Amino acid sequence: MKLSELIINDIKPLDTKNKISDLQHLFNQLTFSHIPVKNEQGDYLGCFSETDAHCFDSDNPLSEYLYSLEDFFVRNKTVWLDILEAFAVNSTNIMPVLNEENRYLGYYELNDVISLFSESPFFSEPGGILVVEKGINDYTFSEISQIVESNDGKLLGAFVSRMNTDLVQVTLKIGNTGLNEIIQTFRRYSYNIVSGHEEDSYIESLKDRSDYLKKYLNM
Repeated sequence: MKLSELIINDIKPLDTKNKISDLQHLFNQLTFSHIPVKNEQGDYLGCFSETDAHCFDSDNPLSEYLYSLEDFFVRNKTVWLDILEAFAVNSTNIMPVLNEENRYLGYYELNDVISLFSESPFFSEPGGILVVEKGINDYTFSEISQIVESNDGKLLGAFVSRMNTDLVQVTLKIGNTGLNEIIQTFRRYSYNIVSGHEEDSYIESLKDRSDYLKKYLNM
């Protein structure tokens, strides 16, 4: 599905001449965190949040509270990962869409964009999830790919899921093979295995040896 097919235009932006009561009424009817607003010329100005709207005097026009507008939007050519980031950064479930001439085209809903993400091979294709960790200056995606592919695995997706000044964690989706051999290879390359959603024979072996030692000491 193309992103453009997800643009919705059933809720028109309010005009600055509208009263705050109109804005509050919309929020009472909808589950949106924000409502877009335009000026008399039809230009998009920004969004009012639901939290702010219920603090305003319902008899006043929107034009008296333009200082509270949150100016976020995406373009109709923005890629979906950047759109997801815009949703997260602005803590919203509605994202206005503008064209290159800054004309309002409609909006994306967060759930629609997330559903597009869930249809990607990272989620839809069968495989195992592996989270690896290494020094932030010591890892490369080319090395990670080489480790997976040298064990006949197919890398379906990878992203940096955590990062600090010293370490980086990378989440991998791997198809075509079990994870055990891949896990052992990552260890040989000094990666720490944070989690692997298949049986890790190395960990199981350590547990078995530990249980055996406990039984031996208790004899």
